[in-house]
Parts: sequence; structure tokens; C-alpha cells
Amino acid sequence: MAEEEINEDYPAEIHEYLSAFENSIGAVDDMLKTMMSVSRNELLQKLDPLEQAKVDLVSAYTLNSMFWVYLATQGVNPKEHPVKQELERIRVYMNRVKEITDKKKAAKLDKGAASRFVKNALWEPKPKNASKVASKGKSKK
Repeated sequence: MAEEEINEDYPAEIHEYLSAFENSIGAVDDMLKTMMSVSRNELLQKLDPLEQAKVDLVSAYTLNSMFWVYLATQGVNPKEHPVKQELERIRVYMNRVKEITDKKKAAKLDKGAASRFVKNALWEPKPKNASKVASKGKSKK
């Protein structure tokens, strides 16, 4: 879009919005070209299973979101289309993956260190024999 021309087919008030939309579409196109330049198998070989799941979920969510927008541009209410349930299903799986990721990041309990800490922190009474021996030794002097 070398020179910007205001088209008479639409109101001038929305020209800025349409220009921003066109720029966004260009950015999405560039991103898709970058993703498509690497084969899927080559990409997935470099990732661990959790990262593979993230890539698959983001790809599915993006594709379904784009279909949602397509339906809206065609005058179909996407909220009444099965794509809504598909997006919700993908969102549920994305939340599961997020929970797994959060669990991996959570601090792990070192049971041995925790038991030593608790054992040393607790008060232990002196044995009864030790106090009698100590008191007898003091009174004789």
C-alpha cells in the first residue's frame, strides 16, 4: 500500500480502521509464511511433548478463530455455529496444558530436608535420668 487513497465505497470515518485491519492481515500473512517455511515434522522433532501440544493447540485455535472471522464476514452468526464449541474445546485443552506447565514450575518438596527441619525445630524434653544425674552432681559440691 504505497499510496493511501480514500475509496468512495465506504465512509471516510472508517478509513483508519480499515488501514489498521489491512496492516494486521499483512502481519498475519507474514507470520503464516514464516510458520509454513519450516516443515511440521522438522519443527516437532525439536520440541518436547508438552511444547508439541502447545504448538498443535495454538495452530488449531488460530485456524478456528480465522474460520470464526470468515463466518462473520459472510453474515453467519458464529455463536450459533459448531465452531464455537470447537473453540471452547480447544480452550479447555489449553487450560490443561497451562496447569501442567504450572505444576512443572512449582517448587518441589525435598522430604528429607523438610523432616530434618521439623525435627530440629521441635522442642525435645530432656530424659528424666539426665536431670537426676545433673542435680546429684551439683549438690555434692
